[in-house]
Amino acid sequence: FFIYLILYNLIFPPQCTRQIISEKLGRGSRTVDLELEAQIDILRDNKKKYENILRLAQTLSTQLFQMVHTQRQLGDAFADLSLKSLELHEEFGYNADTQKLLAKNGETLLGAINFFIASVNTLVNKTIEDTLLTVKQYESARIEYDAYRTDLEELNLGPRDASTLPKIEQSQQLFQVHKEKYDKMRNDVSIKLKFLEENKVKVLHNQLVLFHNAIAAYFAGNQKQLEQTLKQFHIKLKTPGADAPSWLEEQ
Repeated sequence: FFIYLILYNLIFPPQCTRQIISEKLGRGSRTVDLELEAQIDILRDNKKKYENILRLAQTLSTQLFQMVHTQRQLGDAFADLSLKSLELHEEFGYNADTQKLLAKNGETLLGAINFFIASVNTLVNKTIEDTLLTVKQYESARIEYDAYRTDLEELNLGPRDASTLPKIEQSQQLFQVHKEKYDKMRNDVSIKLKFLEENKVKVLHNQLVLFHNAIAAYFAGNQKQLEQTLKQFHIKLKTPGADAPSWLEEQ
C-alpha cells in the first residue's frame, strides 16, 4: 500500500495522496455512486467466475485432445492387427472403425469447445478488461475530485480576506475542472457497462447454446447433429496449431 502511495504521489498532486490516506483511515469523506459501484462490483465478480469457466473449459479441451489422440492411435493399432491377424480380422476391423469414428467425433467436439474458449476469452480478457480500464480511470478521477472538493471545503471554512480569497478562487477553479472530469468519467463508465451487458448477453447466449448442443450431440453419439451444430455457428475445423477465429469475426 505504501509503495502504491509513493508511486501515486509521483504522478498526482499531494492532495490526492492525502485523500487516499484519509479514506483508508476512515476520516475523509468519499463521493459514492451506489448504483454505479454496485454494477462495478458485479462486473468484477462475474469476471472471476467467467475466468473460472474459461480455465475449466481449457482443461476439458486438453483432456479431450489427449483422449482423441489415444483413440486415433488405438484405431491405427486395431487396423494394423486386422491386416495381420486373419483369424481376428473382423473383430479388429470393427474396433478400428469404432475408435476412428470416436476420434473423428471427438475432433469435431474439440473444434466446438475451442471456439467456445476463444469467444469467452475475448469477452473476458478484451471486452470486460477494456471496461475495467475505464473503471480504473473513473476511480482515479473520483479521488482527484474528492481531494479538490475537500481542499475547497476547508478553505471555505477559514477566514476570507485579501490573502485567502485568491487561494479560494483558484481552489474553486481546480474543483470545477476535476468535477467535470469526474462527471465525464462516471458517464463513460455507465455507457460502457450498458453496452458491455448487452454484448455479454448476446455472446454468452450463442456460446452456451453451442456448448450445450455440441456436448449433447457428442455424448448421444449423434454425429450428424454434432456436425450440424458446427455449421450452425459457422465453425470450420482448423488444422492443429491454427488460430481459432474470434467471436467478433463470427458474429
